[in-house]
Amino acid sequence: MQPLVSPGAGPIPGVPSTQPTNLFRFGGITLYSTFAFPAGTALANSQNRIFTTPLGAQGQGFVGGLTRTETNLKEGGRIPSGQAYDVYGVATQVIASSTAGADVNPMNAPFNDTIATVAALQNVVNTGVLQWDFTQTVVDICPIMLSGAGGGVYGSISTNAAAASAGAMNNGNGGIWMYRKHPVALPGNTTFAILITFGLRAAAVPNVQPNAFDMAIRVVLLGYYKSVIEIG
Repeated sequence: MQPLVSPGAGPIPGVPSTQPTNLFRFGGITLYSTFAFPAGTALANSQNRIFTTPLGAQGQGFVGGLTRTETNLKEGGRIPSGQAYDVYGVATQVIASSTAGADVNPMNAPFNDTIATVAALQNVVNTGVLQWDFTQTVVDICPIMLSGAGGGVYGSISTNAAAASAGAMNNGNGGIWMYRKHPVALPGNTTFAILITFGLRAAAVPNVQPNAFDMAIRVVLLGYYKSVIEIG
């Protein structure tokens, strides 16, 4: 029995003798993690490791478990098996909060309308550096001022004769400059962290009223993911 073939058609392509056992799924994604710095925390000459504490666990300066606002990692410090990420951007967000105290909650009520707050945000932007930490190898990424969403402080404030301030400031929303041309590959099961490193001249988080406040730094990795879908 001969197969039905249209006139002029080429040879029938070969058919694999076995069915595929998995498919690949691709898409865009962000991985993010946050480190809390209570009022009075000394930043100078410090290294602060993030992407190590998973959702629901306590760590990275927080006295309670990290929520979805602080991180979306289901497993701290490791890319899940069967998944891979290509990181094409790194963003850094510096957040100040009026809820200074023992119960660290920097994400609660951001306020950036005083000179002291602006100076503290600029201190982080100007003195902080990001680094990859691959257990045995540390690789510099960039100063925070070159990481998107951390490129400066913008807005306006005014102070009257009674030294009362009014206005609104934020720590910028710059574009993403890192890794656009050559993404960083994080294969499945990769163990990694990012270090927020400060130099000798970094000032402490303000701890003198009325300018005492907590602070948080959230780092976001923007990229593509590839996951394996087992089908047989």
